[in-house]
Amino acid sequence: MDLSEATASGITSLKTHKLRSFLTMLGIIFGVGAVIAMLSIGSGAERQALAMIDTMGVRNVLVQAKEFKENEQAEIRKKSLGLSPRDADAIAQAVPGVEKVIRKLVIQPYKVLSPTGRSRPKVLGVSFDYGVLMNLNLEEGRFLDARDEADFAQVCVIGPGVRRDLFGFEPVLGKVLKVNDAWLTVIGVLAASGVGAGRDFQGVRIAGTADDIYLPVSTAARKFTMEPLKSPLDEVIVRMKPDAPVQEAAAAVDTLLQGLHGGVDDYGIVVPEALLEQSRKTQRLFNVVMGCIAGISLLVGGIGIMNIMLATVLERTREIGVRRALGARRTDIRNQFIIESFTISVIGGLTGVAMGLVIARGVAVYAGWETIVTPFSIILSTGVSLTVGLIFGIYPAVRAANLDPIDALRYE
Repeated sequence: MDLSEATASGITSLKTHKLRSFLTMLGIIFGVGAVIAMLSIGSGAERQALAMIDTMGVRNVLVQAKEFKENEQAEIRKKSLGLSPRDADAIAQAVPGVEKVIRKLVIQPYKVLSPTGRSRPKVLGVSFDYGVLMNLNLEEGRFLDARDEADFAQVCVIGPGVRRDLFGFEPVLGKVLKVNDAWLTVIGVLAASGVGAGRDFQGVRIAGTADDIYLPVSTAARKFTMEPLKSPLDEVIVRMKPDAPVQEAAAAVDTLLQGLHGGVDDYGIVVPEALLEQSRKTQRLFNVVMGCIAGISLLVGGIGIMNIMLATVLERTREIGVRRALGARRTDIRNQFIIESFTISVIGGLTGVAMGLVIARGVAVYAGWETIVTPFSIILSTGVSLTVGLIFGIYPAVRAANLDPIDALRYE
């Protein structure tokens, strides 16, 4: 019996017992599907984490003012002014390896309007080089510059969502809008963006820029009324030089601020580089756990193949005896049953690939989570399923080949 005859015989046997063959394949189908879905979700999560880290800046150290209840804040302000320009200046002067220090102040707008519309954006006072630091792209106009900040200029850069709300699709450069009681002239419009907008990453809120208004931090501090006990700044972004150790710099910043704030814990430090490392550790753990689950499914599928093949050998004992009596060799019998188990794993593996692709797509559509199906995941899952089919099919095939022809012919 040549290879083609053995293949045809195996396929005929599977067609004869369709339900049994399908139930045998289920373990392989679920295992392969789980592997592909797990790896695609993991790859998507890793890419999204990298994009979010890039948004925050992998060489940045973020110092953020904490929020407290009114009664707690009153007690804290007796000991500490809060995050302030003094802190930013001290960090720039005392921490080695600092390239830039950016100040950010969040304004609470109660009205934002133009002669033709209204909006509810996020209004931020920022240092002039904030746009370069955070990789903000402009659709038209320019970002803030050093002169704007030095002159307390009443100018702003708006996101595309704010432009749509206040001005529609008309030209906006040079037009004015009102934030609370201050009129601001539009000098730039940001390009559509927002990687990870509206998501939390490792406890840090990632917001898009579509609904943002940026104005000089000096203007924000002078022209807008703040709550009496509010921290003078909401965030200080410290950009380190390429060769500076970011996490060591973060420790130095923390030590410096503890002294300036009298030991009061009214600020928090976020290190995107450390978040990236933590994200990768979490992702590796996720991959290991899901890999184990998928491996168990494939193991169960392999056991199912062995079980059904042993049953097939038993019910086809007389057939094996007849084949041996007609001149079939042990090798022919062994190949016949190995090909049959291999065929089960091939069909199960291909069906599992389709199932994995559907699951990955379903997760992307339903949960809004990016999934990436890589060729590696398909090759890995199908390769493992074929290996399982071969390994678990060898014992039944060898057992069938070793049957004594005389005993097999007497079997009823």
